[in-house]
Amino acid sequence: MMTVYLSHGLESGPGALKTQALKGVAEKLDDCEPVVMDYRGMAEPQQRLQHLLQVLAERGDDPAFCVLAGSSLGGWLSVAASAQQPVLGCFLLAPALGLDDYPETSLAIQAQHTHIIHGWRDDVVAPEPVIERARLQRLSLRMVDDDHRLHASLDTILLDFERFLGQCSASSHYET
Repeated sequence: MMTVYLSHGLESGPGALKTQALKGVAEKLDDCEPVVMDYRGMAEPQQRLQHLLQVLAERGDDPAFCVLAGSSLGGWLSVAASAQQPVLGCFLLAPALGLDDYPETSLAIQAQHTHIIHGWRDDVVAPEPVIERARLQRLSLRMVDDDHRLHASLDTILLDFERFLGQCSASSHYET
């Protein structure tokens, strides 16, 4: 069984459009359980990271069968959690990398599979640090003509996510 942790961005919540749409994709797969994280009331990135790591530990999911997916700050959380505990996959939407007010923004992503989607017109998280992280680690990166919210690219995101989960699932079955 693969567990998919979905992390929302700074100013959204567990009911956010992208989070719920990704959850819907994960729910369609037989061997996949989505876990929607709720970080409301936690302003600091480090506080949210500790919450994610705590939930991972409490649930007892094997990181080798976990996919961390997130948007913006949720993407940063997925990266930061993978840096501490390698995981099966990281699916990142406009991840908050390279921001001065975030701790450790140049973390190495430790996931067997990683896919990043970022908007060329993102005025919250500049594309350059994200492109550089993808280049340094030779990660899958899709640049789209969209802004930080990526709402115009939702169909593309969902198709990529479905394909990504299929890749993660196939490799996790292969290893067992």
